[in-house]
Amino acid sequence: MISLRRLSVWIMHMVMYLGAVATGMASITSHSNDCHTPKGASVILTSNSFNAHKGSSFTIVGQMQEIERGLTLIHFNTPEKFEYATFDTYASEEAVDELIAIIQEMQKNNAVFAILAHDSAANGSMKQSDKLSKLGLLQLSTLKGRQAYIMHNFYGKIDETVDNLSTNLEVNLSEKLSDNHIYFPKIKYSYVPNIDRYIAHGGGEVNGIKSTNSKEALDESYRKGFRLFEMDITETSDGKWVASHDWNMWARFTDYEGSLPPSYSEFMKHKIYGDYTTLDLKAINEWFRAHPDATLVTDKVNDPIAFANAFVDKSRLIMELFSLMSVEEASKNGINAMISQDPLLNIVGDKINYLEVNKVKFVSLSRKIIANQAKLMLQLRDHGIKVYVYNVNFDPGKDEKYVEEIEFGLIYGMYADKWVFDNKALLSN
Repeated sequence: MISLRRLSVWIMHMVMYLGAVATGMASITSHSNDCHTPKGASVILTSNSFNAHKGSSFTIVGQMQEIERGLTLIHFNTPEKFEYATFDTYASEEAVDELIAIIQEMQKNNAVFAILAHDSAANGSMKQSDKLSKLGLLQLSTLKGRQAYIMHNFYGKIDETVDNLSTNLEVNLSEKLSDNHIYFPKIKYSYVPNIDRYIAHGGGEVNGIKSTNSKEALDESYRKGFRLFEMDITETSDGKWVASHDWNMWARFTDYEGSLPPSYSEFMKHKIYGDYTTLDLKAINEWFRAHPDATLVTDKVNDPIAFANAFVDKSRLIMELFSLMSVEEASKNGINAMISQDPLLNIVGDKINYLEVNKVKFVSLSRKIIANQAKLMLQLRDHGIKVYVYNVNFDPGKDEKYVEEIEFGLIYGMYADKWVFDNKALLSN
């Protein structure tokens, strides 16, 4: 019997899932850089700082586009057409340089544009503030980290607003606006379809539920065509490896009310939503032994030697690792290392050389950073290092299809929840 609490949690999860699906479908036309709006469009700009803990967006006649961290620059060709790009000016000085160069070009061409900040747009204070002030962006030149900011020049002069928390502005575009210049041309990267571009995230989705790390999720993803399977490997209170995304999620999934992490024996007593089988290392090994063409991609665990020695087949193991020390340990012991985002970005000097010396062929990072790290992504690609991105299905419209159509080729593959393979991808394996 399923408890009322478990049933209510399951219903809430399904409602959230269906809502996310609806949101993704509704947003799909607003992902490209070349977007269209009805004539005589009004524009709503909403900027929220990090401390607001809310999303930022721009809306044009009811069509809303949420934005990511940094500064988003929107260029208007006509009241019916616009393009935009987001620059992570908090994390990347290169992004600040690129933003300034494009603003300079826009001002030279008398372009109509707007800027808005989300989350954290300035690291301490905006880099190169002297250049920004010369462009007339006085408030932006002194912007502090975690401040909200909106700018536009719709009425022929610069208008800026700054707030420590949030700011919102609604303005109207002139119907006379006409500008054919394109500042953010679409880049289409070529790639060869292949089944190994897709990793089943948390075992993959099963019956609309993500990140269960369950046997049923593995079975369903294998049936769909996945051959790379990510599993979150965590430890029970008595030091046993099991598959669980995190203990709070596991407790919600299983209606568990005891202390966390649970003991191994307590973990093994519970099924996810009463239906899905949780896995210890023995069961993981049994499943991969029964599926000899499947590869395990680990997350969470950062002990490459101990885990690789305990896994059924080290040749079918890729371990995401979270420190340079663990990457180097894996390299010395013939373990396939997938370097995570933070240690990759923290490599001092030639990143490619470090990865080649340590025989690292895989990278795992957030798709949120790839636009501002395009140069690095292309370097990794050109040296045969495969970049897989997570945070897919995380932002409205940035779903698996978006990543496949827009970002494959810049990156190699993705952690996917529910990818449906076509024959071309399967045949090219």
